[in-house]
Amino acid sequence: MNELKNDLFLRALLRKAVPRTPVWIMRQAGRYLPEYREIRAQAGDFMSLCRNPELACEVTMQPLRRFKLDAAILFSDILTVPDAMGLGLYFETGEGPKFKRPVTSRREIQNLPTPDVSAELRYVFDAVSRIRQELAGSVPLIGFAGSPWTVGTYMVEGGSSREFPTIKALAKDEPAALDDMLNKVASITTDYLNAQIESGAQAVMLFDTWGAALEADDYRRFSLASMQKIVDGLTRASNGQQIPVILFTKGAGPLLADMVDTGCDALGVDWTTDLKTARRYVDDRVALQGNLNPAILRESPEAIRQGVADTLESYGDGPGHVFNLGHGITPDIDPENLGILVDAVHELSPKYHE
Repeated sequence: MNELKNDLFLRALLRKAVPRTPVWIMRQAGRYLPEYREIRAQAGDFMSLCRNPELACEVTMQPLRRFKLDAAILFSDILTVPDAMGLGLYFETGEGPKFKRPVTSRREIQNLPTPDVSAELRYVFDAVSRIRQELAGSVPLIGFAGSPWTVGTYMVEGGSSREFPTIKALAKDEPAALDDMLNKVASITTDYLNAQIESGAQAVMLFDTWGAALEADDYRRFSLASMQKIVDGLTRASNGQQIPVILFTKGAGPLLADMVDTGCDALGVDWTTDLKTARRYVDDRVALQGNLNPAILRESPEAIRQGVADTLESYGDGPGHVFNLGHGITPDIDPENLGILVDAVHELSPKYHE
């Protein structure tokens, strides 16, 4: 593998000194880019794009050609794991992901297969290897997976949900069965992320989009505990380099204080908790990633720059901050506005690292 030319992102995750705040953006490869839409049309559908290592590599590289980003993130989907478990993932136009065979009972949970990820998800690992080769050491590559709880909501509800009635009923009526399902998903996800690391991922991130839909005690049992199992099982060094681990629960708020104890290296923070408060919650024990509201990218260049300035000021001086949005960039954003954000981070952040 090529020697890394820009390691600011990895150093920041490990709370080491950096000359400026590194920046990357959740969903930085995606529908807001016209070149992505061309590749998506060429692939035919979303999962065909994900399953084609050459096209997944191309899509991963597209934002790096436009913007001065400090990390690449694998182009894939959080639902590759349950898809490999045979639940029949498909995408309904205008409705998002769905499963042909949702899991709603103890018996169905007991019958869930444990796939050989090295075979079933080979296309992901081939994409990781190809991306690392294409990056040629320019910036680090992030691998990722969905948290077992978040993935589990899709598995049980059969698709996207706002209220999560079926899985919440399962948590109330059959908590041990739900524990079993989440533990199984955690075990498979651990193997999946370790294979990404073996293929070349230099940091990994767990996306827990729906953890905050749970009350605090249920969050600790059904979301945080399964993420803890994954963190405990991850390869934390490869080729003599540490592999930082980022956890992101959207809307975590005070639960960030619990998340610190997993042993992760960094926590993602959404825009509902300012970074100054988040830093107090975690007592500077881990790095923080975030947390500008994505909606600001619809506003004027001046407003975007001010948003960047406010976010940097909220975190304050010292190491341990990776600039990002508080959630993913949305499809309606003008790419030029993202360029304004990235340039502002480069320009405004050095004073916080003097």
